[in-house]
Amino acid sequence: MATSFSPTVNSGGGGQEWQPLKQMLRQLQATWRELKWIVSLLVVYRSATLVVYRSATLVQPQLSSFPAFVPAKEEINNTDSIEAEDRRNLARVLKEASMKDKKTVIVTLMNQAWAKPNSIFDVFLESFRIGNGTAKLLRHTVVLCLDDKAYSRCLEIFPRHCILLRTPGVDFSGEKRYMVPDYLKMMWRRTEFLGSLLKLGYNFLFTDMDAIWLRDPFPRLVADVDFQIACNLFFNGNFSDRRHNEANGGFKYVIANNRTIEFYNYWYESRLRFPGKHEQDVLNYIKGDQYVNEIGLEMRFIDTVDVGSFCQPNWDITKVCVMHGNCCIGQANKVKDLRQVLEDWANFFANGDRRRGFRQPMNCRRSVRWRPHRKHRRRG
Repeated sequence: MATSFSPTVNSGGGGQEWQPLKQMLRQLQATWRELKWIVSLLVVYRSATLVVYRSATLVQPQLSSFPAFVPAKEEINNTDSIEAEDRRNLARVLKEASMKDKKTVIVTLMNQAWAKPNSIFDVFLESFRIGNGTAKLLRHTVVLCLDDKAYSRCLEIFPRHCILLRTPGVDFSGEKRYMVPDYLKMMWRRTEFLGSLLKLGYNFLFTDMDAIWLRDPFPRLVADVDFQIACNLFFNGNFSDRRHNEANGGFKYVIANNRTIEFYNYWYESRLRFPGKHEQDVLNYIKGDQYVNEIGLEMRFIDTVDVGSFCQPNWDITKVCVMHGNCCIGQANKVKDLRQVLEDWANFFANGDRRRGFRQPMNCRRSVRWRPHRKHRRRG
């Protein structure tokens, strides 16, 4: 503990000659007191800064450094040669698939369960082939494969468009039911990878594989908006209303720039604030955050007339571009009802019979005991 500096001087005799020394000592004592006061302030400031910093890290996650393709080297047991080969393959696939004028790729994701013959993967590819103006988009489509068997099947039927997305220590091969732990890990791995694409300078349109493409959706998107995303359940008519439009992470178009890179960092780190939550839920929690406003991100919601889903009660077959087979449990139910959509589309496209439209996806309806959402807004 510091001791006060208090020298003493004999005040008896010789009065005048000691006055300069006394004055100097008093000045030294005053200076010492000031120094102690400054040191105390510095200690208090240091403590307060640490408290604020720790609080801020809980409220506002720090920006992370995304890997370009696979997790950091210390987190994996793969050899350097495997990692290098993965990176070379990633660079080649992205370069070949990219739209030359935009540096844009269409990205989807699958595991072994969705890659089997006559499963979701086949329906997805078929939709591009029979859609109106969609076949040309297959050359710009990239498939993220979560396991070796999915990668093998992808190479077999859609070669030069496949990326093996390694995630050591997690088995993503089986069918993952909504919100089980491995499903959540799979969704966050997807978010992490898409963030890394932005850092590589690629715009992307991400689509869930259980979303079938009937028309080219790009003309319905706004070219210079940072982040455009489908609506979950309903669209309220206001494209920029973050409060009342609920986002659906299964279809989104993102432009690569500093704002979207920072937003994806923030989104991914926000999983720590909401443990056990789906990445789509977390997006809906944070989309109106002040931090997102400070980034300057422009977010726009896509009308459900353009990108529909099985969560809606009806659709306009003359307008819909993409139909998402969500609100459905079980791959068999999805496949049956998505194939039914393709049959109805083929019939409409061949005959122009607008009155028939799409039949209801009853297998999916029964799987979730579905009832129409009251807030759905019909248009057209």
